[in-house]
Amino acid sequence: MATLSCWLSYSQNSDFPIENIPFGVFSRRIDVASNPDASNGNDSLNHQQLWRVGTRIGDYVIDLDKLYESGLFDGIGLPSNVFASSVLNELMKLNRSCWRMIRQRIISLLSNGDRRLQDNTQLKNESIVSIDKVEMHLPASIGDYTDFYCSREHATNCGIMIRGIDNALQPNWLHLPVGYHGRSSTVVVSGTDVIRPWGQIQADRLDPTKGSLFQPTQALDFELEIGFFVGGEPNPLGQPIRLHDAEDRIFGLVLLNDWSARDIQTWEYVPLGPFTSKSFCTSISPWVVTMDALEPFRCSTSTGMIQDSPPPLPYLLDPEYSTSSFDIALQVNCVLS
Repeated sequence: MATLSCWLSYSQNSDFPIENIPFGVFSRRIDVASNPDASNGNDSLNHQQLWRVGTRIGDYVIDLDKLYESGLFDGIGLPSNVFASSVLNELMKLNRSCWRMIRQRIISLLSNGDRRLQDNTQLKNESIVSIDKVEMHLPASIGDYTDFYCSREHATNCGIMIRGIDNALQPNWLHLPVGYHGRSSTVVVSGTDVIRPWGQIQADRLDPTKGSLFQPTQALDFELEIGFFVGGEPNPLGQPIRLHDAEDRIFGLVLLNDWSARDIQTWEYVPLGPFTSKSFCTSISPWVVTMDALEPFRCSTSTGMIQDSPPPLPYLLDPEYSTSSFDIALQVNCVLS
């Protein structure tokens, strides 16, 4: 893969090279410190007006609203409030062609292709901020989300934990996407403290007639997952998005930690699935990485080149199945207190 040049210097090991160009929401730390409404975590409307949409390159955050105000996004046809916002929702309402034009314009401005930012000292000082001078926020207003029960190995391991080895993988898992709606109000940005949940726990795993106890979970775990933000114009109620159109509706991906209280889940999930055991926290990374940034990492799936185990119904056939996975190295850091 050819390496693009960038006039801003960054480490070769950075997760945010010029080939990435993610989107997120930030505020400058000096603004947070000087605003009395920011105390005690109470973010008022005035405080949120200081939040802006940005991108990241190396150890710098770039204020995209400053670039917009200077005319550097002219010709794309963007609405005036697309970057002057405390969430990415206005940006996500656009279509993939607009997202691509924005990303390509940013790459051009950071390379030697378009020198309007590089040669403007005042604009550089106003729009480029060191990462240690900003606070990152939840990237979008999330009205709803669906948590899918992915990976045969994971589904089997969880099934063994809850139902035993003889009934680990439910028959329907091999035929349809299994998911549930989570509690969107408990989606938080990475780094937010997770409070150990309380709930009912079966008093005796071998004898359900003994009832339950109300106590803090003793089996808290988390999973490293991927979250997808869906954008574009809303589809009409009752009209599904076809599978071969789905990728054009994906604005980007985030890393996600799915927190679960397994002992609470074991008792409450029958008959309608998890409730308090998986609704107390879901944490996501502040930066949303685009599908275009991940394009060089496409690869075949680990289950083979053909969907035949079993063959899915026609509406679930993936036209890009042979390259529907991404080969990405992830590092897990766990800090307990």
